[in-house]
Amino acid sequence: MTTVGYAQLWGADPGAWRAAGAGWAGLTALVDRRAAELGGRGAAMAAGWSGAAATAANARMSGLGTDLASVRPALVEADQALAEFAARISAAKGQLAAAVALADAAGLAVDRDGRVGADPARSQPSERDGPRAARVAAALRTALDVAGAADQATAAKLAELAAAASGGWQEPPPPGRPGPSADPALVRAWWAGLTPAQRRWLAAHEAALVGRLDGVPVVARDQANRLLLGVHRAELLAQREQLLARMPPAPVEAARLHWLAGRLAGLDSLTDRLTGAAGPRAYLLGLDPAGEGRVVVALGDPDHSDRVLTYVPGMTAGLDDAPGELGRAGRVLGRCAELAPGERSAAVLWLDYDAPDFLHEAVTAGQARDAGPALHRFQEGLRTTHEGPPARQTVLGHSYGSLVVGTAAREHGLAADALVFVGSPGVGVEHAAELRVPPDEVWASSASDDVIRLARSPDDLARRALFNASPLAAALGWPAHSGHELWFGRDPATPGFGGRVFPSGRHGHTGYWDADNPALDGMARIVLGR
Repeated sequence: MTTVGYAQLWGADPGAWRAAGAGWAGLTALVDRRAAELGGRGAAMAAGWSGAAATAANARMSGLGTDLASVRPALVEADQALAEFAARISAAKGQLAAAVALADAAGLAVDRDGRVGADPARSQPSERDGPRAARVAAALRTALDVAGAADQATAAKLAELAAAASGGWQEPPPPGRPGPSADPALVRAWWAGLTPAQRRWLAAHEAALVGRLDGVPVVARDQANRLLLGVHRAELLAQREQLLARMPPAPVEAARLHWLAGRLAGLDSLTDRLTGAAGPRAYLLGLDPAGEGRVVVALGDPDHSDRVLTYVPGMTAGLDDAPGELGRAGRVLGRCAELAPGERSAAVLWLDYDAPDFLHEAVTAGQARDAGPALHRFQEGLRTTHEGPPARQTVLGHSYGSLVVGTAAREHGLAADALVFVGSPGVGVEHAAELRVPPDEVWASSASDDVIRLARSPDDLARRALFNASPLAAALGWPAHSGHELWFGRDPATPGFGGRVFPSGRHGHTGYWDADNPALDGMARIVLGR
């Protein structure tokens, strides 16, 4: 294992490594431009030149284009390796800081070489200094070992990439591909049987398949989906140009132009987050601009994190909303980092379903049922591709998203250690025990001023109407409503549901992620298992 010194780790800057990785990934745009220029020149040359020499030149130009295309997955891979290194160094630095804090609390000092001893500023040494110093020294050694292992693993990964540059980035894999709905365990076994060069070939040439396959590791899905970003944007721009060419547009065409503008804006905002060096690295695990748009993005690498949150948003969520929804997941992740600086956590925005756009859609459970198989498969994929000891997996649903989570858990089961519901209209069951996870790991919160509390069940509304219309009902003491029955079942944020409740301030339906809301701490602590 690589030896890392105390002063070296203390002064390490993970942000610089993240920025270096983003620089490598940014070269894909340059490669794309050069490939386009090469293609244009080749076409112009072919138009006015024929014969054996022209054929040979065309073959050479085509080969150069293939070589340029082959390097693109490797550039993203270099970014991933450096981002992973930065994340592991951040965790090691958190452990180092915790060890120094432990020394301070024990009245000990740590010198610049990492040696632990009595604090010279303290007037009287203690006989307990020895055992305390041993505990601090062990904590320091753990942090340095984590950094050394990260350094060694990253060096090996970059060395493999460098060797591939001379030996060939890609090679076609053997025939046979799993389908998009294949069992994640079977997909993982298929992927494990491929060489790195074959995996890069698939990411480059069959990106649409690789990018959506649950059971393919996060880094490969991210490579494939990032390579598709330009394709998606080009398709949307081409559609817009076709409509603009027929100006002035008819009303239907004007609506389509408005839709295209929204998809392009959402895609550009997402791209900015994916290519930025600030914050945890984002991994693009799924993207489909059709309709309202679907997207799956992870902040941090779920395959190498100790804690993984999957966040399912609710009504009206689509590609245009992805940056804001991703910000919510990021705020939970940030609070996790504050509470447990030495642990690695990741947060996934899972918006791979058709969320209701209108109230008449949101009052039915059809779209939640339709989403169930995909969410089940995604969570199974996270469990299958995770490296090392199993991560603690938490699935969080907000508003209609809580019904998606509850329905998937009830009907299909979810690979989750905890379920969390905030601002819920009901989760499709009457009791936490129906969700196939231990009831003490079913959590819910509902703000007292959340309008979702008005989403009463049809039966409850009928009882209230009868009560209001009938003096006899009031005289007999019939309850106007139970106070616990929401539109999609018993309120999960009440004790009778059988789960656990955590508090929220008066922040309305969308304020659970506000910095001063205790619900944010509650969500983070559940993710951490505390």
